[in-house]
Amino acid sequence: MDEFREAKQEYEATPIPEELSGRVWAGICQGRVNRRRAIRRRILRTVGSFAACFALLIGGLNLFPGFASAAAEIPVLGGLFQVLTVRNYDAVKDQINYHVSVPEIQTEGDDDLAQKVNAEIQERVDAHLEETKQLWEEYREAYLATGGTEEEWEQRQMDVIIEYEIKSQTDTTVSFVVNLFQGSFNAYNKLYFYNLNLAEDRDITLEDLLGENWVEICNTAIQKQIDASVDEDGFTYFFPPDQGGFTTVDEDTDFYIGEDGVPVVVFPQYEIAAGAAGAVEFRIEG
Repeated sequence: MDEFREAKQEYEATPIPEELSGRVWAGICQGRVNRRRAIRRRILRTVGSFAACFALLIGGLNLFPGFASAAAEIPVLGGLFQVLTVRNYDAVKDQINYHVSVPEIQTEGDDDLAQKVNAEIQERVDAHLEETKQLWEEYREAYLATGGTEEEWEQRQMDVIIEYEIKSQTDTTVSFVVNLFQGSFNAYNKLYFYNLNLAEDRDITLEDLLGENWVEICNTAIQKQIDASVDEDGFTYFFPPDQGGFTTVDEDTDFYIGEDGVPVVVFPQYEIAAGAAGAVEFRIEG
């Protein structure tokens, strides 16, 4: 796993190859944006039953019949539900290095929330795998069209990482994040956060954790931490509010719940700070 993380850091520091013209690269990027918009629209639609989701899981992720391992059961909680790793494999195909670990929630009964989350995760995983394959082929075509040779191309590789991390758990709740990463000529990383109350079959919100004044509490805590990040020379990675920096949280703001029960608000890389800051996190004490 360390080699993948090292590769990720290396890719994030690697500039776009000179052999790609601005027009070719712009075309690739625009196509990528359009696909992501389409993916988001699909995810927002209801994605069917758990049975259909599981069929997609077996068929969609089984890209490498010789590599796909049997589901590795990892019980996280007691009797109410479990989080399982339903696909866990490393494989190489068409110069793409895959490291895949996909979670699934299993409950004692027909839990609508668990079914919805499982289907949504699978939809996102399938979309990520398809997108990276298409992007890799587009990059190959652009590379060869701008003077690269087949021999040179064969030396290039892409890393695709799908993994998850459980942030906290209780007898009835779980907070975890799914990370979708691809790195080649340019790195792309997307985090999806899930905060679930399986006993009540619903998502956990910041208002649940912080009360009705949750927006004000979050904004005050975040701004205080941003102000504290300014060094003695006046430098900070954070953008000013009028240049795309932080202004306020809302119901779509990402967060997870720490082991101590404290919510941690997360903003994606580049959203409110320079890319060097990565995804930025803020503990919100109630």
